Amino acid sequence: MPKDFLRDAKDAYDVVVIGSGLAGLTAANTLARNGHSVLLLEQHYKLGGLATWFRRPGGHIFDVSLHGFPAGMIKSCRRYWNSQIADSIVQLKHIRFDNPMFSLSTTFDRRDFTRHLVERFGVARKTVDEFFDTARAMTHLGDQSMTAGELFERFFPGREDVVRLLMEPITYANGSTLEDPALTYGIVFSNFMSKGVYTFAGGTDKLIGMMDAELRRNGVDVRIRCRAEKIHVERGRVAAVTAAGRRIGCRAVVSNGNLKGTIFDLVGQACFDPRFIEEAQAVRLNNSSTQVYMALKPDVRLDEAECGDLLFTSTAPVFRTDLLLNRQVTSRTYSFYYPKTRPERNRSLIVSSTNARYEDWAGLGRADYQESKRRLVETTLDAVEKYVPKIREKIDATDCATPLTFERYTSHWAGSSFGTKFEGLAVSRRLPREIAGLYHAGSVGIIMSGWLGAVNYGVIVSNDVDAFLLD
Repeated sequence: MPKDFLRDAKDAYDVVVIGSGLAGLTAANTLARNGHSVLLLEQHYKLGGLATWFRRPGGHIFDVSLHGFPAGMIKSCRRYWNSQIADSIVQLKHIRFDNPMFSLSTTFDRRDFTRHLVERFGVARKTVDEFFDTARAMTHLGDQSMTAGELFERFFPGREDVVRLLMEPITYANGSTLEDPALTYGIVFSNFMSKGVYTFAGGTDKLIGMMDAELRRNGVDVRIRCRAEKIHVERGRVAAVTAAGRRIGCRAVVSNGNLKGTIFDLVGQACFDPRFIEEAQAVRLNNSSTQVYMALKPDVRLDEAECGDLLFTSTAPVFRTDLLLNRQVTSRTYSFYYPKTRPERNRSLIVSSTNARYEDWAGLGRADYQESKRRLVETTLDAVEKYVPKIREKIDATDCATPLTFERYTSHWAGSSFGTKFEGLAVSRRLPREIAGLYHAGSVGIIMSGWLGAVNYGVIVSNDVDAFLLD
């Protein structure tokens, strides 16, 4: 008989959290700390959502996700997780750009970016300061009419090189485009600009392992390989969740799944007001991505000063959103992992990430799909050659992921890496007004994307759930 992954689970909990991305994990942990009984359901065989990892023969462990977040992650992890997790967060000090317009290295903070903009790009110091101050003042309640492109035109008219420097890394980090509201760019950009870019020392497997242990210490009932099949609504309130064929009662649900999947698949549109459904249908999904994973042979060492920690590269003459998403890849961002990242493994790794469209991959037949994956790996190795000469002689193993990979392992609609566009935030926040006890915590609105955004949104939603349960 197949294993029962819900064996010994209770018949009812205060809260069921569906999905174990960082928002779901944080919501579950916060609610359990507040004394509520919490069941965490994860359909995959490991926790983390897109903040996860996988193993390959030869002792290789690859991180899956985007590998940099703002300094605010330290404070959030210390407050909502524990000091051990917070103390494992370290700064990435070598951020590099290489494209036809410029090549430079930066610590990726306001002071160093100001230096580059003034000394290298010739922008007036007053203009730079005003731009940073404007971005810093943006909030999710601010003006949504101005686009990111209009913001740049206001401060740096005709300066495509400056736009590329300031925009390209944020597009990599959360899918922002020049056509999106300026505030979705400004909030994320100013967060990074405060103190630079950080990552988790020891790898994502260590991070999620530490979070798993903390969840269990706080009494969360953690269950993997348990796909949520339906959220039951009775008399306008959440009543239960069916998972792995079993109905489990609850007073509240926090869905960490895709927003549209939560509404249309788990609940069903018949449970909502028709006007709400119209708004939910209009929410746009964000883009997906491809990643190529390269493990170097045990004796190969990379020059950290030469390669950097994050390397933003492009062969395109200008920065344009459509070029970033095109199957004919012109822009790649490389994350370099050195032995210090995982001292126990003593290996070097390179992960290449590119933004991508789901529809470019979804329509391929099996043979064409496999050939496209092979070509993705080969063209990436060709591109890496510029930065790591003779890369093919140094490689021990490669693998790759496509939008279909992310769809399979996360159940995100269209393999979306960053959930929905900004309009998804309002729809997400309105869920409990439509159905009492129904909440969503995940990547909605670009400001809630990325590791820090996910953690903080998990906290925001858990506070709402806590107030609801105590009412």
